[in-house]
Amino acid sequence: MAALRVLMLGVLAVLMAGEGPWAAGQKRKEMVLSEKVSQLMEWASKRAVIRMNGDKFRRLVKAPPRNYSVVVMFTALQPHRQCAVCKQADEEYQILANSWRYSSAFTNKVFFAMVDFDEGSDVFQMLNMNSAPTFINFPAKGKPKRGDTYELQVRGFAAEQLARWIADRTDVNIRVIRPPNYAGPLMLGLLLAVIGGLVYLRRSNLDFLYNKTGWAFAALCFVLAMTSGQMWNHIRGPPYAHKNPHTGQVNYIHGSSQAQFVAETHIVLLFNGGVTLGMVLLHEAATSDMDVGKRKIMCVAGVGLVVLFFSWLLSVFRSKYHGYPYSFLMS
Repeated sequence: MAALRVLMLGVLAVLMAGEGPWAAGQKRKEMVLSEKVSQLMEWASKRAVIRMNGDKFRRLVKAPPRNYSVVVMFTALQPHRQCAVCKQADEEYQILANSWRYSSAFTNKVFFAMVDFDEGSDVFQMLNMNSAPTFINFPAKGKPKRGDTYELQVRGFAAEQLARWIADRTDVNIRVIRPPNYAGPLMLGLLLAVIGGLVYLRRSNLDFLYNKTGWAFAALCFVLAMTSGQMWNHIRGPPYAHKNPHTGQVNYIHGSSQAQFVAETHIVLLFNGGVTLGMVLLHEAATSDMDVGKRKIMCVAGVGLVVLFFSWLLSVFRSKYHGYPYSFLMS
């Protein structure tokens, strides 16, 4: 009986001795994690978007342990980089991060960070990253998956779109709160004041309100704006254009049929306007009472405008819908 008791005590001692290093290691992990979270919370209390260099990124984002997600924007904000899109994306990113920072639901589950190329070029090299801006979610467990890289060219960089993506990747719902923008109401008030002033000055003769040409021109401007994709820009917030960081080449037409640039909508609006002007000239040439010579000139000009701008419009369509077999004058 005494021998059995000695054996049991020996086994217990062995188990306790084996548990010691594991418990110590676990405690060290907990201490490291606590320090990392405390450091991030301290920085987040001062600035919603934490600026990181290579050392901070490797220690707080890449290295375990980590029980929090970090959304990182990789960008190039220095003026000599000439990245206008980076500045626009940064404004939306700041709005999103501040919405989360000052939310009543704010926790240490998600942090927002930024790595600028001039402050962390080694991070760009480590991740084989050759474009900016880029948004990546580094989850609390494991490595980023394909869905953790934000599809900027498809979804745009509006804060609301980023918030939906973050909710999908982290289950954290962020209600975007934008600072008040009085430009819209002021412009509307100015427009109403101008219209009211014109009506008042011409209150004795309001025939201009029945001017069909004026109303037709206003309606045409609205239709051209809507058909060129201005509403899509307002909803998605795409970049104005894209500059290749290696070659410096600027693309004004997006290569995918699922997205567009702001400059692209302006180009399409111009082409649609040219086709419309050509059709108007053709109509006037056929119905006006001018002499035959002027009508011929209007007819030739109208045909030229329709042919030229329609050809350009079709070439833009072909560049976005790859494999489209038809072209006209230009490929």
